[in-house]
Amino acid sequence: MTLFQNTPLLAALFAILFAQFVKIPIAYFLTGKFDWKLMTSTGGMPSSHSAAVTALTTAIAYEAGLDSPLFAVAAIFAVIVMFDATGIRYQAGQQAIIINQMRIDFQTFVQEAKGWPQKDGQQKIQELKTLLGHKPSEVFSGAVTGILISIITYSYFV
Repeated sequence: MTLFQNTPLLAALFAILFAQFVKIPIAYFLTGKFDWKLMTSTGGMPSSHSAAVTALTTAIAYEAGLDSPLFAVAAIFAVIVMFDATGIRYQAGQQAIIINQMRIDFQTFVQEAKGWPQKDGQQKIQELKTLLGHKPSEVFSGAVTGILISIITYSYFV
């Protein structure tokens, strides 16, 4: 099987691209602004991580069957990735929001309490990335997206 004939791989890669792209119109609908940075960012609706692993797992189910060891590996891998996306990564993003606010509050306190003006050329502290993980609804919508992409792929193209 050549690389470009590997349907599970292609379905998973397409699921990532589709999920990343669809974040842009969803964000536009919610905010009224086009944000092309969403194409390469983590977090948001739908989860491209969930879309990828469920597309891969569903495609493997089509190729190898639900009773195959390969499907079992893919299914457990998908569960771990989706659990991580909603749990650890989401909480890390929430912590980053609080830490960023604490840094701003501390800088304000120092400037007001000590009267220290901002020096020219002083390096701005880089904020921590806050959009790391996903809400459960984002993971669920990503999972449904991935499953549907594989079902459509195997129903119409394979």
